[in-house]
Amino acid sequence: MLVLGSLGFSAPWVLLGLAGLPMLWLVLRAVPPAPVRRRFPGVALLLGLADEEIETDRTPWWLLVLRSLAIAALIIAFTGPVLNPRDTRDGSGPMLVLVDATWASAHDWAVRLSRVSEALDVAAAADRTVAIVAATDVPVGGFEFLAPNDWRTRLAGFVPQPFAPDMDLLLDAVSASDMDFETLWLSDGVAREGRGNVLRALQSKGSVTVFEHERPVIALGPADAGAEGVSIPVMRRTGADGQTVTVIARGPDPSGVERILSRRDVRFAQGETQAVAQFELPPEVRNRVTRFEVEGHRSAAAVRLADDSLKRRKVALVSVRESREGLELLSHLHYIRAALTDRADVISGELADLLVAHPDVIVLADIARLSGGETADLLDWMAQGGVLLRFAGPRLAASDVSRGDEDPLMPVRLRAGGRNIGGAMSWGEPKSLRPFAETSPFYGLSIPDDVSVSAQVMAQPDPELAARVIATLADGTPLMTRKSVGAGQVVLFHVTANAEWSNLPLSGLFVDMLDRLTASSGRASLQTRDVAGQVLRAVRVLDGFGGLSDARNRAPVAGETFVSATPSALITPGLYETAQATLALNVFASDTALAPQTWPEGTVMTQAETARDVVLKPLFLVGALMMLLIDVFASLWMSGRLLGPRAVAIGLLVLGALPAPRAHAQDANEVFALAATDEVALAYVVTGDGDLDATSRAGLFGVSQMLTQRTSVEPVDPVGVNLELDDLGFFPLIYWPISVDQPLPSAEAYARLNAYLRTGGTILFDTRDGDVAGFGASTPTGLKLQRLAASLDIPPLEQIPADHVLTRAFYLLQDFPGRHTGRDLWVEAAPVDAEGVEGMPFRNLNDNVTPVIIGGNDWAAAWAMDETARPLRPVARGFDGERQREIAYRFGVNLVMYVLTGNYKSDQVHVPALLDRLGQ
Repeated sequence: MLVLGSLGFSAPWVLLGLAGLPMLWLVLRAVPPAPVRRRFPGVALLLGLADEEIETDRTPWWLLVLRSLAIAALIIAFTGPVLNPRDTRDGSGPMLVLVDATWASAHDWAVRLSRVSEALDVAAAADRTVAIVAATDVPVGGFEFLAPNDWRTRLAGFVPQPFAPDMDLLLDAVSASDMDFETLWLSDGVAREGRGNVLRALQSKGSVTVFEHERPVIALGPADAGAEGVSIPVMRRTGADGQTVTVIARGPDPSGVERILSRRDVRFAQGETQAVAQFELPPEVRNRVTRFEVEGHRSAAAVRLADDSLKRRKVALVSVRESREGLELLSHLHYIRAALTDRADVISGELADLLVAHPDVIVLADIARLSGGETADLLDWMAQGGVLLRFAGPRLAASDVSRGDEDPLMPVRLRAGGRNIGGAMSWGEPKSLRPFAETSPFYGLSIPDDVSVSAQVMAQPDPELAARVIATLADGTPLMTRKSVGAGQVVLFHVTANAEWSNLPLSGLFVDMLDRLTASSGRASLQTRDVAGQVLRAVRVLDGFGGLSDARNRAPVAGETFVSATPSALITPGLYETAQATLALNVFASDTALAPQTWPEGTVMTQAETARDVVLKPLFLVGALMMLLIDVFASLWMSGRLLGPRAVAIGLLVLGALPAPRAHAQDANEVFALAATDEVALAYVVTGDGDLDATSRAGLFGVSQMLTQRTSVEPVDPVGVNLELDDLGFFPLIYWPISVDQPLPSAEAYARLNAYLRTGGTILFDTRDGDVAGFGASTPTGLKLQRLAASLDIPPLEQIPADHVLTRAFYLLQDFPGRHTGRDLWVEAAPVDAEGVEGMPFRNLNDNVTPVIIGGNDWAAAWAMDETARPLRPVARGFDGERQREIAYRFGVNLVMYVLTGNYKSDQVHVPALLDRLGQ
């Protein structure tokens, strides 16, 4: 194919015919021949007569031009002209399609799969073998070259990953290949170390074509949490044009339903590649944020997971009356306040006032006794997850608190008087600390050599003492003890919070210990000492599109490895938990750069097709035909033959050749029919209630997405049907939400509905009243359903039996929840003679599908999702709500599979008879 700019010719040699146009011009100028002038006296007798036919003495120049253009159009038409031709360079031998398949490819993943499909088409036409390799999942056994059609079924298994490819591993795989091949590299356009080495290795095997897409790549950097709020760096790959993006903060509202808590528009000026989204969030809202994300960008890098580092814990210091005024360094709260001020919101006051503020940690420094009401309030607060942090001191040592019986606000029983290790009245020396045990929350923290303890309160020996000790002195005596109280805990430092009994409060170790106890981390970055010696368990992980899913059985990660971890197949971005905190591993770290890839000069580049190829041959043929018709009319006009009856006959002939316009209603009907029959489509009844219809459409869209992801059924977008106008026979399932204000259908609509039910269609009636009553009760929508169904040909119904195929069409189900829960689901009653078969859990039923299914669980609200797969309606709360939504999706999948396949699973009841006939 000859390509000139955006125009290509499949048979360019035909263009040589254009060279004959000058000769054609001369021929046309010579026909008709010029007249010879002769003087003849008899011509005078003809004067005054009118000729019926006129013949020009010379062809006009404009008619010559028209005829030349018509001939040129015919010549160009037969060259096979194509506008925006695809790159169909000839090739032979194996072809490697290398896909980066990273988070940077996720936003335009459909375009990349389309490009791979085009490459398979070209390879199939040339009878070439193909190997498709994801750079993030390099095959261990080498590249597998197969027929192009063998790869088409595998394309759906290629998905972008939330980490960068290992270029060294990819280089080894390319170098290990012992065959030559051509390469199509679908690059994500992000600069990566080692990409140039891979390119050179591929070029040593054959020609390389690099595909890149111009869509913007957006990423979020590490969040910086300060007193003013939270700032999120927003980066983009290139800064050619100005651009505005929206960053949103997501998290649960007070009722537990995930919502958008805040949003900020970020403007990139021309040439800028980085901007900042500044969120000014109140502490209670900031602590609920679970992630930040760029709206409209499906990518793991466009999502920033929030962990405990974002949360500013509220620490309450219970005020005590100091006996020595003015000596701040002797205050029991001075060192605690200094250690926590930059890491938490520190408040102080009376205990009753502090409890109202719902702090995360309450500190009691040398406070021995509390009133009965204060004790009860603290126990209730700890049962909900609060941490009570207590310090010893002279008051506690002199009191009888937790002497005989263990005090509920103390982790252990105490001995009377305490212990004086060093000083004038003691023979011993101050004791140092023993290294922390593996079971201690402080395991991995280094202990300075100069930290020592000169006095402490002693714990009474007890069978549970060893399990509650989390720090000890060098001689084994407990320094810190801890006890769980409900979801919270109480921790006791057996020394003072000031430097009277120990120099521990003067050390950096004291700050790190308080950090771990309060689980506060206002740090700019995670340090090794923060998780040293701990094991992190993956809870939720990110996929390449930025979606969160359960981590399932992923291997735990050592704390030291996690701190320096780069996202990979072994440690994927997500949320990880220790015994004290939740930590997030995101795609971008503080030292990660986002820059465009610069390819070496001479690299063959191709981009996404901005316009489809258009075959121009029909247009040139039609143009040539039109010009020839104009030539005919012009010739007739100049010869005077376009007048009188001939003109009328020609006009009628032209009008008869014109296509008759079709009615608009017919066009609309054809469009509706094509949309409904081209692919499987689910339908909903348009009720006239805008909000209800929008929920129905979003709900069926959600079910369609789940079917596409989990089954071989791939429905198109849902269709709203007007019962008075639309043909219902195109749809296997119609969802009909009941609205009180919905008018009754006309007689023609009822006839259409009954015909639909009798010919195999299924209608799901949803009264949406499952939260107030079961089906059949006198709710407004229930009564409305009775009036709507009065004229329908509905068979006898029964509550769905346990052996109905709908309970196992795809998933095994016992309940059918939607936004509401309840098992009142009514289907067509089974025949009275249906009998069970020995060894089978269900009866021998016919193959019919129930024409109606009636319930009230508001399924569309539970199914509803937007274009980014975000649920639109709340379902219960927390994990129970998400589990209920998942079961609702499974019911939707079962429902569609059931109406499409019928009761085929009931055919298993014939297995014993078939085996008996076969003699087995």
